[in-house]
Amino acid sequence: MAIEIKDLSHIYSQGSPFESIALSQINAVIEKGSFIGLIGHTGSGKSTFIQHLNVLLKPTSGQIIIDGVDINDKSTNSKSVRQKVGLVFQYPEHQLFEESVEKDVAFGPENLKLDEKEIKARVKEAIITVGLDYESIRKKSPFELSGGQMRRVAIAGVLAMKPEILILDEPTAGLDPKGREDILNVIKELHDREHITVILVSHSMEDIAKHVEKIMVMCDGKIKIFDTPENVFSQVELLEKIGLAVPQVTYLMRKLNEMDPLVNPNVYTVQQAREEIIRMMRRRKDA
Repeated sequence: MAIEIKDLSHIYSQGSPFESIALSQINAVIEKGSFIGLIGHTGSGKSTFIQHLNVLLKPTSGQIIIDGVDINDKSTNSKSVRQKVGLVFQYPEHQLFEESVEKDVAFGPENLKLDEKEIKARVKEAIITVGLDYESIRKKSPFELSGGQMRRVAIAGVLAMKPEILILDEPTAGLDPKGREDILNVIKELHDREHITVILVSHSMEDIAKHVEKIMVMCDGKIKIFDTPENVFSQVELLEKIGLAVPQVTYLMRKLNEMDPLVNPNVYTVQQAREEIIRMMRRRKDA
């Protein structure tokens, strides 16, 4: 299910003294089954952009075409779009409200008017998918759980809708390092297993570098770069100019490159840095 964005613009309070251009003539194609990282400084247009992808916002001009269908056309059913495009907001656990985990995860499928057997199957599958033990947790109140568990339950509620496109807005915000890693691993495993399209919004360059296939960089309502992590993070000066950074390990490798020009400075994950440093040490030993 490819996503085609054509000349997408959005203006808040158009025609008023408070008029603000949030998106300006965006064009991009997100291939079916890809894992995309979306980065940009606060106010760059990221949140406005992702809310257009499941018709929470309507464009001022332009089109979004998903699987050949213009999602903003008058003939398109918004509910059907939201079934296909799941959006997990920042701090999604704040939206939990039911008396049990099972009922909370079932809320979406019930609104789809599915039969009880299908709802139960989807709820169980979604809870297991996010790494929780179904039998031990299903009857618990969501509010008895840890922050990381609540986050997983909230994500399970979206997964139970079986979206073909999953958008996550800072899904690891506020979690400790282990909780953050656990959530990202769940998302990566889901992508690898189900081959769904994933768009991950994050301020963590390390998280983006480790998991995504391509990175979309936004600034002032426009897409500045849309390329592979290697090609994006090699443009250090441009990223810094627009208020972003590269992974810390990339800065380290650039410093090592100043000492040894044979060191690859365009390294963006810890694993890559480890391999490059070992290679450098072996080369020095053999010299």
